[in-house]
Amino acid sequence: MPTPLTPLFSLCAGGMFTFPLMSPTLAAHSKLSQPHLTTIILAGMMSQYPVAVVVGSVTDQYGPSVCTFIGGLLFVTGFGGFSMEVYSTVAANVQHPSQASFYRMVICFLLIGLGTVFSYCASLFAASKYFASHIGLASGAMMAIFALSPLFFSSIATHFFMDSTTGLLNVVPFNVFLAFVTGLVSAFVSIILRQLPPPVIVEMDSDAIASDSTNEEETTPLLVPDSEVAAAVAIDKPKYPSTIRELVKTVDFWLFAVYCLFILGASEMVISNIGTISESLPAAPYHSTLASTSSSSAALQVKLLSIANTISRIVVGPLADFVSPIASFLPSGVRTFPRKHVISRFSFLAGAASLLSLTFIWLAVGVHNQAQLWALSIGTGLSYSATFTVIPSLLSSLWGLQHLGRNFGFMMYAPFTGTPIFSYIYASISASHTEVGETICKGRSCWELTFSFSIITSIFSILISFMLWKRWRNKI
Repeated sequence: MPTPLTPLFSLCAGGMFTFPLMSPTLAAHSKLSQPHLTTIILAGMMSQYPVAVVVGSVTDQYGPSVCTFIGGLLFVTGFGGFSMEVYSTVAANVQHPSQASFYRMVICFLLIGLGTVFSYCASLFAASKYFASHIGLASGAMMAIFALSPLFFSSIATHFFMDSTTGLLNVVPFNVFLAFVTGLVSAFVSIILRQLPPPVIVEMDSDAIASDSTNEEETTPLLVPDSEVAAAVAIDKPKYPSTIRELVKTVDFWLFAVYCLFILGASEMVISNIGTISESLPAAPYHSTLASTSSSSAALQVKLLSIANTISRIVVGPLADFVSPIASFLPSGVRTFPRKHVISRFSFLAGAASLLSLTFIWLAVGVHNQAQLWALSIGTGLSYSATFTVIPSLLSSLWGLQHLGRNFGFMMYAPFTGTPIFSYIYASISASHTEVGETICKGRSCWELTFSFSIITSIFSILISFMLWKRWRNKI
């Protein structure tokens, strides 16, 4: 059984998200500026979205073992190549950033990003297909374990790869370690998965479905029990958009896309740059308990982000299913819920946007040293994962299951657009406040304007979520 294998590979798939630990070292030794650092991590973050549909198709056609092997190969090439580039700049003792080396670093992280999406899809779909009877639990478990990956690797980084004299991460040996571990695990998991029998997928043909529908109609009681009256409403089945042209003509699509652009774009900006945000602030007071829990503030923020991501994925999914059950339709055209519908699923979008707004407001008014930065990491992690967790169910409720994969992939172009917008706003403002001769900006002025803009977009996202909530009142 793949039970101990897919979680193992999923746990090793998030090495890219330890980049905030590498940023201070790259700035100090490779002389990379904030725009350089932002471009490198964006290459990894953004390379995932355009190919998600392709990777899903490869997994469906050739199985998870192929994607696992490809993911490992990309990881070895990416992490190994990145360590070589960093080593060359350190050995040469460069005083100015090498553009050629910078471009090669960008390519390396692009490969790492591709490796991440191959690995993530392989783990997710392997668990979902081998445990189809418990697909919600299986997929949720894989997502939660993947969210723990940055915590796993950042803990290893702080314990074994930190320079005790400078407090900086030894990037070269750490990336060699990442290349070795991900390559070894992917090879092992790929070989084992290839030996397993293919999962049994039972699909009923159209005649069987028609027969079942007839039988259900014949055995359906004429009177609905009183206990079920509140959960069943007689309406016509909705007509879902069958083409992309029909989809983009709907107002709901654009409202949802703008929400995802603002919330996911701003969140991924924080996730990508939490290391330099932390470096911009003065060290925490020596008596702070929180400050003493880690030798690096950046490492602490990565761990908090990972923990918040995991908790949100574990809690929000089952909670949404319980208080906002997805409607189903009986052959008679009656819409029914498996249990009482307590609140709209769009309330989770409103809650995520509200939490992110409060998080950014707290950063703007209450953060003056590194010990106070914990709220940014936790608030961003909770909001980001809560949004991602409810997106598939909202898409299926809005536009049906038949084209869920297509619609989900299409919606992912929202963060694909939003993340570079927010990230380059942050990078350009930070670079404009960096003193001459320095590579890392110091002080609150490095990011105050960026987060003021993010507060406005987050509040606007709250309004969008309420608009969607009102438009689909008592339906989703």
